[in-house]
Amino acid sequence: MNLLPRILLLFLCTGLLQAGETPTMDSPTTSAPAPVAREVPIPDPPEIDAKSYLLIDANSGEVLAEHDADERREPASLTKIMTAYVVFRELADGHIKLDDPVLISEKAWRTGGSKMFIEVGDRVPLEDLLKGMIIQSGNDASVALAEHIAGSEGTFAELMNTYAQRLGMSNSHFADSDGLPQPEHYTTARDMSLVTAATIKEFPEYYAWYSQKEFAYNGIEQHNRNLLLYKDDSVDGVKTGYTKAAGYCLIASAKHGDMRLISVVLGAKSPKARAAASLALLNYGFRFYETHKLYSADQQVETLRVWMGEIEDLPVGPAKAVYVTIPRNKYDKLSATLEKSSDISAPIAKGDVVGHISILLDGEEIRQVPLVALRNVAEGGLLQKAKDSVLQWF
Repeated sequence: MNLLPRILLLFLCTGLLQAGETPTMDSPTTSAPAPVAREVPIPDPPEIDAKSYLLIDANSGEVLAEHDADERREPASLTKIMTAYVVFRELADGHIKLDDPVLISEKAWRTGGSKMFIEVGDRVPLEDLLKGMIIQSGNDASVALAEHIAGSEGTFAELMNTYAQRLGMSNSHFADSDGLPQPEHYTTARDMSLVTAATIKEFPEYYAWYSQKEFAYNGIEQHNRNLLLYKDDSVDGVKTGYTKAAGYCLIASAKHGDMRLISVVLGAKSPKARAAASLALLNYGFRFYETHKLYSADQQVETLRVWMGEIEDLPVGPAKAVYVTIPRNKYDKLSATLEKSSDISAPIAKGDVVGHISILLDGEEIRQVPLVALRNVAEGGLLQKAKDSVLQWF
């Protein structure tokens, strides 16, 4: 009886290509690409006049440009992305509903800065408050939402920090829901990219509000402050922010085909400067890189031998969808290898790590993905165990 090899199993590059998709990625400000595909040298990222910035691919998480991305900064109204994420999570968990009437407190009404212009004692639909916070950047709407969900803004801030930790935002601490300055209220460009990517992935139906250009409430129409929404149709979010200490901030996201990028600019000198910096980063990413989905979540990529189990063949694959971002026109240089654990013996639970997949570009590893069991395998009977013991001995 033949035994499976216990060394690297090489996937042919063609097999990898069949698992991926090639999106069409045109630059937002340039003409159509040349008809003959060729490798494009990758220049340095554009020079950005801001305290911190970051450019990542939303699906692969690949960082394409950064400067002081882990330095703590005041987020100003970018805070509202975190506030909205908490509200979206509460909606998903069924704790609140979009048509909830939210009683407006005096504190919410008195909150300074940008406003939605809600009135004390009014009962405003929660959906309107969300749009007032996201589109109009209403500080009053932010406080009203926080009080409705948690009873007080301070308790809501604790929720914000809990969710931030779950998202891996290890350099952030939130003290309010609107972003008005407080000593212990800070974040980083990298952390803000995490909550932005999570919002886009987990709540696409609500994320669509970030692309809305105007919203009217109480007879007052206000326009979205994200200038890129008016300059580039591929941009569909996300949020601006400003205080004197934070400077002008903007998180932007754009999509070309199946490739989505997120840019974070903190501490620019003007609204036009933050918009120009964000557009320069996005154009750079789309011009010189491309993203491919190689495997779907729970996609079977191989079958491995199981010892001492009720079955002998275990389907394995990645637990999450696998994306890679690479220089343009180098897709044919991708390959993958699979390495399994030394011995795979029952019992096995679905999701147990049994090895890893190495993604290589030009023979160099660019990513390593855990390989997991795609089903449970219980221990086999005495006869199966005896047979496997003999086979393993030989």
